[in-house]
Amino acid sequence: MAKPLLRIQRYFCRKPVRFFSLILLYLTAGSLVLLHSGFVGDSGPGGRGGRHSVVASEAGGRASSSDTRGLGIMSRVFKETRRSGRRFGPRWMRKSGHGGRDTVGRGGDYTSSWNRALKGRNAKDIDDGRAKYIGCYIDDTQKRALRGVSFFDYKKMTVFRCQDNCAERGYMYAGLEFGAECFCGHKIQAPNASDSECNMECKGERSNMCGGANRLSIYRLELSQESARRYGSAIFKGCFHRPDNVTAALPFSAVIQNMSVDKCVDMCTEREKSLAALAGERCYCGFPTPLFSLHELEDEDMCLYRCPGEEFESCGNDKFFVVYQTQVQDNRCMDRHFLPARTKQLVALASFPGAGNTWARHLIELATGFYTGSYYFDGSLYNKGFKGERDHWRSGRTICIKTHESGRKEIEAFDSSILMIRNPYKALMAEFNRKFGGHVGFASQAHWRGKEWPEFVKNYAPWWASHTLDWLTYGKNVHVVHFEELKRDLFSQLKGMVQFLGLKVSEDRLLCVEGQKDGNFKRSGLRKLEYDPYTPDMRVNIDELIRTVDAALKKRNMSGVPAEYMPR
Repeated sequence: MAKPLLRIQRYFCRKPVRFFSLILLYLTAGSLVLLHSGFVGDSGPGGRGGRHSVVASEAGGRASSSDTRGLGIMSRVFKETRRSGRRFGPRWMRKSGHGGRDTVGRGGDYTSSWNRALKGRNAKDIDDGRAKYIGCYIDDTQKRALRGVSFFDYKKMTVFRCQDNCAERGYMYAGLEFGAECFCGHKIQAPNASDSECNMECKGERSNMCGGANRLSIYRLELSQESARRYGSAIFKGCFHRPDNVTAALPFSAVIQNMSVDKCVDMCTEREKSLAALAGERCYCGFPTPLFSLHELEDEDMCLYRCPGEEFESCGNDKFFVVYQTQVQDNRCMDRHFLPARTKQLVALASFPGAGNTWARHLIELATGFYTGSYYFDGSLYNKGFKGERDHWRSGRTICIKTHESGRKEIEAFDSSILMIRNPYKALMAEFNRKFGGHVGFASQAHWRGKEWPEFVKNYAPWWASHTLDWLTYGKNVHVVHFEELKRDLFSQLKGMVQFLGLKVSEDRLLCVEGQKDGNFKRSGLRKLEYDPYTPDMRVNIDELIRTVDAALKKRNMSGVPAEYMPR
């Protein structure tokens, strides 16, 4: 017995060996403690793991740097282990027994899951004043359950953001899928599924579910928008003269008994057409084309003809059509690519922040079919579809490059430029919202009423003027576009931008862009300030800056700023 003890004693007397042995024992003991806490965190009916996670993070904060690194590795291991097992979701998901699937009717009543979905949900989940949860529905990439506009954000998708985007466009339903995709529609055209199949957390808020694999979490929206005249999901476009070659302009038509707006819109939606034109008892379907561009509005009195199936709606006549835009997305301008060959000519898309640069990029990409680049890198924009965002701005693979720079050296690096100018009163507020609320978010009331807003105006208002003056002075070939004029006359203004880029104009693409000009980068009009944030002193300074820019434009034989910029 004495010999083994003597050997152990001699072993630990060797200083290097003793040192490493003690470290090994220390790490082993720590690993066992973490393993035990991990098992305790996973036990129980759910919800207890969060408490242990907090304790672990507090302990990690007191550990040394090497210990913290070790804890981080172990936490990742346990996180992956927990993911592979049972998922813990909202209370209404945890009550479904041992992961079994509910029996769901798959008939034509697509709102039958409403009562079932409410079990275990609190009042806010049921009705938050803007939307009601309807249930989980099957989605098919070939035949969508919601066939309106769609967008995705693999970083920051939330239920509210999807609802807000769909409500802004006047849709009745908003659906979320794969945790990051949002679909809008006025009619659910798919059977319902088990709520347990909508089990993917939203990318932007882990506390809520955003559908699943080919499964939509659908909400019925309660807010109506007044930005456009609508009939259900369809947007009223106006009264138009019958095209000369109606069969070529609107290739599909049918006579409908007891004609109504609903019947014509539904028929054109089924045919996957974006336009529904009512002509008495005949319904025409198609897309905007040069033969029927919707640019020449007629007086609505010319279309007064009561619908046989609807007492208070007009269905047009043989000579004048009542036109609606359906919820079908026009895909003629959705394909986008990098330039087939690298170009050495660098074209800037320059603007003061908040002047609509992101919106202009969206329009240019749809109109040209080519990606735009950026002087910077914004991961949120890349995740929303701007694939040129990751390319170096000198790569030569993009049609133009976004920049807010205004120094001489930076400006002279470009061979030509499209200069976007916006009313400074609007641009400053837009940039303040972006700075404190993100690309489509809003600054809080605390920011507006605090010291941030006066300081922001003091620093940024002079930059609005100097930015434009620098580009007019140092830019080699400058094409000026005013944000307000682009909104008023998108077709001709965008056509001029495409021509400036040296590309052949496709009128079909431009007409397609008009139908989906907002994209996913427009702030909702739901949240507006109830007061004027500009003080009299601010207005005096900004008005003087407007006069300076106006004079600089006219000095270069360009049209001055739009009338609404000028001091009143």
